[in-house]
Amino acid sequence: VRNCNMSVNVRVEFAGGAELLFGKVSSHEVRLPQREEEEEPWNMRSLIAWVRDNLLRERPELFVSGETVRPGILVLVNDTDWELVGTLDYELQSNDKIVFISTLHGG
Repeated sequence: VRNCNMSVNVRVEFAGGAELLFGKVSSHEVRLPQREEEEEPWNMRSLIAWVRDNLLRERPELFVSGETVRPGILVLVNDTDWELVGTLDYELQSNDKIVFISTLHGG
């Protein structure tokens, strides 16, 4: 089922310190709006851009690098490593849970 003609509801979570970049809020229920102008469905690539533009509060260089997350951010899609489901090209479905976990820690 392609999701380009409807909004998509997903849960976006941040952990391991990544939540500090998002106003110290670790869980967000997100309704991604309908993408009328584009035939592309919502995928991880477009979600990362949306998160950067709508949820990120500070220091984008610590979260994004180009169109993806920076090295050191582990991404889980429904508790599965996103490398196993297609990384940036994974098409979001309603009720997906996306977790971004920072593995970068100061010391």
